[in-house]
Amino acid sequence: MKKTIFVILAVFTATLAHAQQPFQEGTTMANLGIGVGTNLGGLGNARPAISIAVDHGFWDVGGPGVISLGGYLGNTGYKYNGPGYTSKWNYVVIGVRGAYHYNGFPSIPELDLYGGLMLAYNISSYSYEGGGTPISNNYGSDLGLTAFVGGRYFFSDNLGAFAELGYGVSALNVGVTYKF
Repeated sequence: MKKTIFVILAVFTATLAHAQQPFQEGTTMANLGIGVGTNLGGLGNARPAISIAVDHGFWDVGGPGVISLGGYLGNTGYKYNGPGYTSKWNYVVIGVRGAYHYNGFPSIPELDLYGGLMLAYNISSYSYEGGGTPISNNYGSDLGLTAFVGGRYFFSDNLGAFAELGYGVSALNVGVTYKF
């Protein structure tokens, strides 16, 4: 048991000690996340919120940071079974985002802290079955400007974990991130 713990700690330390670079101009990262909590309405059983976001570093701003541009796609939904009917809500968020990545921690290059804005189109749809004629329509779809903050921590040169607060298909997204 002690030998196993020692090996795990040695591998973890070696992984963290491996030279890494902070988010910089020319860097591209992709997040694949699962949402916790939602900003979108609905009753009943929720489908897990999933999202993918991509950021590419375009401008080094001279201080400890880089500005990125990227995209976002997320989806969640709800299903409610009532007496003799079923209602379903589906939400898709498609957005363009820009962020400032703070690189002011040279002793922790595997950490990427960022915050930004997203311009997104929120596509909302609803369907109803039972008790008469089935109904299906798009409702409440609109354009929105929202803010987000997040952080990534890399365990190797290309693979890490992230957490992000803000508006998308959920209030908090957590998951894996990959650096190209």
